[in-house]
Amino acid sequence: MGNRRLIQVYTGDGKGKTTAAIGLAVRAAGRGLKTFFAQFMKCGEYGEHLAIHRWMKDSIVFEQFGVARFHFSDEPVSEEERESAAHGLRAVKDALIRGLFDIIVLDEINVALHFGIVPPEPVLEIMDIKPLPSELILTGRRAPAEVLQRAHLITEMWERRHYYNDGISARPGIEI
Repeated sequence: MGNRRLIQVYTGDGKGKTTAAIGLAVRAAGRGLKTFFAQFMKCGEYGEHLAIHRWMKDSIVFEQFGVARFHFSDEPVSEEERESAAHGLRAVKDALIRGLFDIIVLDEINVALHFGIVPPEPVLEIMDIKPLPSELILTGRRAPAEVLQRAHLITEMWERRHYYNDGISARPGIEI
């Protein structure tokens, strides 16, 4: 990989932000690069965990920093959510400082910022580390302006139609 490490943001209301980050991690693994995939707001086993553990566990490391329930906007933020997310931010910063990974993904960090589970300062501090030792990928809906201002690439997923609106739930191998 070139000397310059960049910041990418995948945001918007459409499906595919995490999937795009996973695709980048798989591509990087094919080139011998290592990825730390920090999942905020998520807890549980997803299809990508099973596949990567089976075939790429030496190249892609997953850690989750969510709680056992999904956070909805009208709920107060629990101390457990804050502590788990703070632990995740410490793990990301440590991974950056130690330089063990070529790519670090902060999956759903924008949602954690939006709900106030994570304060903006530690995320912005991570983004401002210079020189950036790892490519940073930040995913999730509603990326705040401060995150977008620091990004070198912004991809916005649009939802034009979604089968969830027709009552179709998340399916193993497709969404989970």
